[in-house]
Formats: sequence, structure tokens, C-alpha cells
Amino acid sequence: MIRRILLAVTLPVVLVAVWWFTSAGSTEFYFPPLARIVGVFPETWFGPRMVDDVLPSLARLGIGYAAALVLGIGLGMLIGANRTLRAVVEPLLEFLRAVPPPVLVPILMLMAGIGDLMKVLVIISGCLWPILLNTVEGVRAVDEVLTDTCRSYKIRGRLRLLHLTVRSASPQIVAGARQALSIGIILMVISEMFAASSGIGFTVIQFKDGFRIPQMWSGVLLLGLLGVLLAWAFRLVERRVLGWYHGIRAVQKER
Repeated sequence: MIRRILLAVTLPVVLVAVWWFTSAGSTEFYFPPLARIVGVFPETWFGPRMVDDVLPSLARLGIGYAAALVLGIGLGMLIGANRTLRAVVEPLLEFLRAVPPPVLVPILMLMAGIGDLMKVLVIISGCLWPILLNTVEGVRAVDEVLTDTCRSYKIRGRLRLLHLTVRSASPQIVAGARQALSIGIILMVISEMFAASSGIGFTVIQFKDGFRIPQMWSGVLLLGLLGVLLAWAFRLVERRVLGWYHGIRAVQKER
């Protein structure tokens, strides 16, 4: 356990140390010393902006991500279990997946305005596809032997869905959810850079326009830290949800 923690923190610590010492004597206006960035970090974010900008950003991310999970898993189960439906919608899914979500921001602004709804829809538009497509593939990959066994024992409906389909597809669903989380963080920031009045992305742009460069860099640092914390939280949830799967893999490796 200690060795794993050391391996995880060694590279970040080394990179931060390199950045700290190489930038210590910097006189560049746009690349201030890391010590100065860290110095303005608490006063910039641990105050009114925590309530006015950080928490609203996280709330929009949480709502959009949760909605994408519900839609992606629900539609993915339906499409993955029905060959005819999959054949009909697959070309449309491939087309929609190829459209970059940031391109939809102006369209969603026209349709939903510039409020929180637009920002949540932008997050959903990007997070949906990894979850949906991974769910479809997970459902398609359900073991045929297990499917025949359920059919033989007349396990149908809700029991079959929960104990066979969902469980068998859950490793790929979780993989899609992990990809969607990182996409959601990116889209959270992008959506707040367009006609917004709050949020981390909005505040970073305000700092840039006001030439408050250390504060701008502190916003970038905050986003990186939030990404790390959310990834760790996701990993804890993943271990709980897929405990049975990791246990099986551990046994297989021992053999």
C-alpha cells in the first residue's frame, strides 16, 4: 500500500519541484513564479469565489454527469439488447459521436439561453457518448453460456437484467463513465467561457482579460486539483462497484 502511494505521488512531486525552482527567478509577465501562483491561491479561491464560482461549477458538472449516466446506461441497455434497434440507430450514433461537443455551444445557447441549463446540456452532450457506446458494447459482450443458463432456469425480466446483463456489462460501463468524467470537466470549463456570469471558466477568463496572470494560473491549478480529487473519488466508487470483478481478476492472476 505504501509503495503504491509513493509511486503515485513521486512524479507529481518531482514535476512541482522542477516547476518551482526553474520558475523561481522568472521575470516573465505571463509566466510568473510558481511561488507567487501558490501565494495568491488561498485568497483567490478560499473566499466568496468558493460559493459564487467553484460550487456552482461542481453542481453543474454533477447534474450533467448524473443525467448522462442515466441516459447513457438506459439507452445503452435498450440498444445493446435489441439487434434490430442497434442496426437502425448505429449510423446516427456514429454521426452524433463525431460532432465535437464545443461546436454545440452556440447552438445550445440559441436554444436554451445562457443560463445553467445550457451549461448542463453541453456537459451531457459530451459525457453521454462514452457511457452509451460502452454500455452497448458491454451488453453485446454478455457471455452466451450465461445467457443460455438463465434461459434454462427461466430467469427473466428484472432479475436477468440486474444479475446478468448489468453485472456483465458493468466493467465497460464503468470504463465509459471514467472517460465521461474527464470530458465533463473539460466541457464544464468551456461552457463557462461563453456568455457566463459565474463559474471557474468564467473567472479564469476574467483574470486573463484583467491581466491578473497569477490569479489566472491559480485557476488552472485549481482545475487540475479538482480533476485529481474527482478521479480519486471515482476510483473509490469503482472499487466498491466492481469489487467482485477485481476479485475474479486477482484470482485468475494467482493461477
